[in-house]
Amino acid sequence: MIAILLLISATFHPAQPAVGDLITVDFEQAPVVLNASPEYELVSQQGKRVVIRTFKPRPFALSGVSGDVAFRNMIVPVRSVIAPNDPMTPAPLKPPRAEPYERLPFIAIGIAALAAAAAWYAAMRMSKRAPAATSAMATLLSPDERFRRAVESLLSRPQPLRWAALADAVRAYLAATSAASADMTTTEVLARIDRPEIATILSAGDIEKFSTDEVARDDFETIARRALELAA
Repeated sequence: MIAILLLISATFHPAQPAVGDLITVDFEQAPVVLNASPEYELVSQQGKRVVIRTFKPRPFALSGVSGDVAFRNMIVPVRSVIAPNDPMTPAPLKPPRAEPYERLPFIAIGIAALAAAAAWYAAMRMSKRAPAATSAMATLLSPDERFRRAVESLLSRPQPLRWAALADAVRAYLAATSAASADMTTTEVLARIDRPEIATILSAGDIEKFSTDEVARDDFETIARRALELAA
């Protein structure tokens, strides 16, 4: 049989809870069963201890059973977090705090950009020096040696428009060693130099350079080696 009392002993922690605080209530006997109430929220309940909280800024009453004893109107003091006579005026908004300026990423980007520019400049200078060095070396060679190297390069490394390249080499050699200047047409060159291999080379070169037709010859190596006899 459950005894009904108006008052029962219990301890609260904290002693003066505020709105939203977790309030621990320790009773003398277990088990403890609290009656449901809209005044508070039951957070946990175990043995003689219950944990509750409220979001209403005023005291409230507990009722329930502790062991075999029923109780009611156990007042739980709750203080408001708002000061007395608070005008409830919102605090002035503060401007957002400026984030510190991160310079390191921009410094790294700048260094990378300078390095890339330096590498590009160095590559450009080297690319300009290489053709100049090649041209200077070629100038030191005799016309015969330049012609032999050009023809041997075409024989060792096949390439598109090889007849046109061979014709250009022959024209350059003739311009350096004979009365046939580089600006002469094929007809004018052949009128001055009557050699069948030269006629074959210049005619095939003109077809590759100035016509959409293909050169119908498969004796490039033979003709090129015969052309080398010019510089023998």
